[in-house]
Order: sequence, then C-alpha cells, then structure tokens
Amino acid sequence: MKLHRNHNLILGCSITGVMLLLVLVGCFWTPYDPEAMNGLAKMQPPSLMHLLGTDNFGRDIFSRVLAGAGTTLFIAFSAVGAGMVCGVLIGAFTGWFGGWIDEVLMRIGDVITAFPSMLLALVLISLLGSGKYNIILALSLLFIPSFARVVRSEFARQRELDYVRNAKLMGVGTLRIMFVHILPNVFPVLLSSAAIGFNNAVLAEAAMSYVGIGVLLPDASLGRMLSESQTYFFSAPWYALSAGLTIVLLVLGVGLISDGLGAHDNA
Repeated sequence: MKLHRNHNLILGCSITGVMLLLVLVGCFWTPYDPEAMNGLAKMQPPSLMHLLGTDNFGRDIFSRVLAGAGTTLFIAFSAVGAGMVCGVLIGAFTGWFGGWIDEVLMRIGDVITAFPSMLLALVLISLLGSGKYNIILALSLLFIPSFARVVRSEFARQRELDYVRNAKLMGVGTLRIMFVHILPNVFPVLLSSAAIGFNNAVLAEAAMSYVGIGVLLPDASLGRMLSESQTYFFSAPWYALSAGLTIVLLVLGVGLISDGLGAHDNA
C-alpha cells in the first residue's frame, strides 16, 4: 500500500508539474492568439498546424486551452490562498482561546457549510456579478469555514501537549507559541484540505463558466469552452475533449499528490 501511495505521489507531481509548466509557458507565449478567429480554418482536426484542432470560429484550441487553464489556476490558487489565510487566523484564535467567540464563529461556519457549496457559490456570484475576481471572492468565503474548523481542532489538541506547556513555563509569548510552535505542526493537515479546496475551485469555476455566469470575455475559460463545444461533440469531439481532459488532469494531479502526502503522514 505504501508503494502504491508513493506511485500516486510521483504520478500526481508529474501530472501537476507538466500542467503548471504548460500554463507558465502559456502566460508568455501561445502558438496563436487565443481569441483570433479564422473563418477559413473552422473545425479543423488536430494537426501539426493546430495540435488540438480548431473550434467553430477557427480559433486554435491548444492556445485557448493554455489560456483557459491559466485562468482556472489563477482563480483556484487565489481562492484557496485567501480562504486558507482567513481560515487559519480564525481557527487559530478560536482553537486557542475558545469561549463565546469560538461558539459564535463556529456556528456561523456551521450555517455556511449546511448548504451545498455550489449552490452558495451561484448565489454569491448572482449577487456580486460575474468575473474572475468575484469568483475568487465567493469561493474564498466558502472555503474559510472548512479551513477554520481543521485549524481550530488541531490548535485545541496541540495546546494541551507537553511542548506547548513547556513553552508557557519558559515564558514564551502566546502569539509566538501559536504561530511559531503550533502552526508548523498543523500545516501538514492543511495540505489535504488545500488540495480538496483546489479541486473544488477548479470544478466550481468550470461549472459557473459553463452556465454563463463565470469568467467574462476576453478571458479564456475551460468551462465556457465545454459549453460552446457541446453542439459539436459528435462532429468535432476534439473540441470538447481538449477542455474536458485539461480539467480532469488538473484535478487528478492534485488529488494524487494529496493521496500520496496522506500516506507519508500516516507512515
């Protein structure tokens, strides 16, 4: 089992590394302008000229996939990062101090997590408006309770351990104990929560863009590509498969990394 999990970690790092490398290259160079239309090159199958073919407007799908994956990763990393920072701060203080603040904040978190996350994301986007920055804001707000709950539980457990008691006896300040002594021990637990949050953010962005309330033009979007390609699935399957497989690989790579790291933590 341990060997299998190690393979998962290696495979996950390989997939994620390749995807990140392609996205990084796409930030500075793409074979064609992702939004450039060519009426003479509509629905061309994959070839040396167009590695993943062209769409119904003659746009190069490979260039659009690179741009769309970059948008998706930007949203996912930003939303998870913002949610994690806020969640860690809330979870650390509630887990350490407890009391009525802990009860109030955790009950608010319970209310948020009681509703389906995708439904809440759609409601927030309908209130805030479409666009990648509003998606980041909506998703980060939804991620805060999950990160806060994980950190709160770990801080409540760690504060009773001997190394924390010894630090108190030595006169170490509360904030130093919390963020220098305890937080590094909590960080490994956050990795799996961050991986889950990343995958949820990727799928949420794709779903919202698919239904037309996500990323706005001229920013490319994998979800919007899927929506545009469904009409041509049987006549030009490379159109839908290119965007769909990109989403699958982004989620699969991070999921395998999380599984592999979980095996190392349990070893």
